[in-house]
Amino acid sequence: MYKLLLRPLFFLFDPEKIHYFTFSLVKITSKIPGVAALYRSLFLIEDAKLERKLFGLTFKNPVGLAAGFDKNAVLYNELANFGFGFIEIGTVTPKGQAGNPKKRLFRLKDDKGIINRMGFNNEGLQAAITQLKKNKGKLIIGGNIGKNTQTKPEDYTKDYLECFNALHPYVDYFVLNVSCPNVGSHAKLNDKDYLLELIGAVQTANKTFDKQRPILLKIAPDLNNGQLDEIIELVAETNLDGVIASNTSNDRSGLKASEERLTEIGNGGLSGQPVLEKSTQVIKYLSDKSKQSFPIIGVGGIHSAEDALAKIEAGADLVQIYTGFIYEGPSLIKKINKAILKDF
Repeated sequence: MYKLLLRPLFFLFDPEKIHYFTFSLVKITSKIPGVAALYRSLFLIEDAKLERKLFGLTFKNPVGLAAGFDKNAVLYNELANFGFGFIEIGTVTPKGQAGNPKKRLFRLKDDKGIINRMGFNNEGLQAAITQLKKNKGKLIIGGNIGKNTQTKPEDYTKDYLECFNALHPYVDYFVLNVSCPNVGSHAKLNDKDYLLELIGAVQTANKTFDKQRPILLKIAPDLNNGQLDEIIELVAETNLDGVIASNTSNDRSGLKASEERLTEIGNGGLSGQPVLEKSTQVIKYLSDKSKQSFPIIGVGGIHSAEDALAKIEAGADLVQIYTGFIYEGPSLIKKINKAILKDF
């Protein structure tokens, strides 16, 4: 139904506008008596064999929703009815910010991809906390945190710490987003010495709480092997809890979209099927080279159960979808979980 009827209709409209329309649609329909239960009956699979225990948390199943979809934590309770094992909200910054000028979200239909340069648009830390206080405890919630665009380099760590300390009571794990290509002046965030400083500061803050939260690092898919070796060293040096591989890509090679179309779109992070192989290769390199020494959440280009299984085979402990959710619909979650059970 989704691919035959809803997607063709949705794709007639501006991607960003239809994103918020579908949010409202899910929110409103979920309030109708019986509809939330209907969603669960259609999409949710509950089976102990799907459970995954990682960094002290028990995930009901290994299929999550990546950050960027529910930026302001307004829909996670409703999205839980579609069968996700966990949902990552954000990226959250200390202050609300409008992000980059519109138009900033583009579909590449022939490639089953998306290019975005949203620029960490979100309503800010306090708005996210207000929403997270409504958590009905249906599934694990991750908090993806970043810096405000206008923050000076010397204050980057301060931004991350502000988000970390304030969100700590409301999320189950944290992701340090240092690899998004759509925010200004982020070169420092890719410097190993700075990452050591940032991770150390956040870990120190973590120890001030009675219950510590797992901390993960989200990395880019465009890193070369030398840079990936640095990530492995970084995880070992800091005892980081895990890595999310990977974020969106700046690479435009091999796309079906014309050069004219790509020039018209301009810069931004590419997601969807075009980054499938690249992100899977990153996962495999990290897993093999580190001898599976840390957990990996695999994300990038998952549009089928086979795509998800390939990431798990490469070394991912959990997977996340985003663009695939938009192109394939909510049935994708169930298909992945069914394939995992069949492969069990």
